[in-house]
Amino acid sequence: MKNFEGKVAAITGAGSGMGRTLAIELARRGCHLALSDINEIGLVQTMNECVVYGVRVTVQQLDVADRAAVFSWARQVSEDHGRINLIFNNAGVSLAAAAETARIEDFEWIMGINFWGVVHGTQAFLPYLRASGDGHVINTSSLFGIIAMPTQGTYNASKFAVRGYTEALRMELELEGVSVSATCVHPGGVATNIATASRVDDSIQLLTGLDADAHRRQANRLINATQPDDAARQILAGVERNARRVLIGSDARRADRIARLLGSAYQIYVLRFHRKLQGRRAKFAHAAPRPAQAASSTSKDIA
Repeated sequence: MKNFEGKVAAITGAGSGMGRTLAIELARRGCHLALSDINEIGLVQTMNECVVYGVRVTVQQLDVADRAAVFSWARQVSEDHGRINLIFNNAGVSLAAAAETARIEDFEWIMGINFWGVVHGTQAFLPYLRASGDGHVINTSSLFGIIAMPTQGTYNASKFAVRGYTEALRMELELEGVSVSATCVHPGGVATNIATASRVDDSIQLLTGLDADAHRRQANRLINATQPDDAARQILAGVERNARRVLIGSDARRADRIARLLGSAYQIYVLRFHRKLQGRRAKFAHAAPRPAQAASSTSKDIA
């Protein structure tokens, strides 16, 4: 796709983060928008930031895990806009849990949004993209769709699944010779609220020594490497050059190189990193006085 002016793009997860910045950047380039999110307040805020560019914007509160709702939305977008050129399957959530003991309801929740939401969006919109004569599917995987991490087994499963599904889809579209393509996006650490809003299972404290709030704070410190507006520009540049894969941020590019060079041996280096983190936490915990000890010492000094 050479440019986005006059095109119609549908975006899931458009109420915040990369979904919002993708919408704003597309609007700035003259692209009409159909936006969805489960967060209606955030969705309206995104719409208000896009309409100032003079493009048509429609919104729909949507749970991408609901297959029937996604298909209904696709039909509505076609009726409202007359055609659809792009679908950005961007909605995503995060879950930290031990792979062995992850609760099945949490596993189904994350797969329903991160993976099945991508499948629903792809299957619902593809007929309209074909009909447009110039279509593109953009599915969001992750850095964790390239390498795995301890505590992220469920998230890894969802994002590796997106990668495999999208790469197979791309090849099938090329075999058909249709005017539709597909790109898989692998963001590294992007400064969004995904870590803050993540679910954290009780097993994480046993694995890492961190409670849920401390785990979210650590995740936020580790992932805030790329700004969402920069990520949006990189994604759109990838669509323009019809890239098979778009790596967002130096951390994603580094992980990709490590995985290519080392194969499964990358896990050794991931383990070293996590053991260093554990060592730092243990050292800090040992050095910090317990509240009761601190109070006792103060009383003795006063006496």
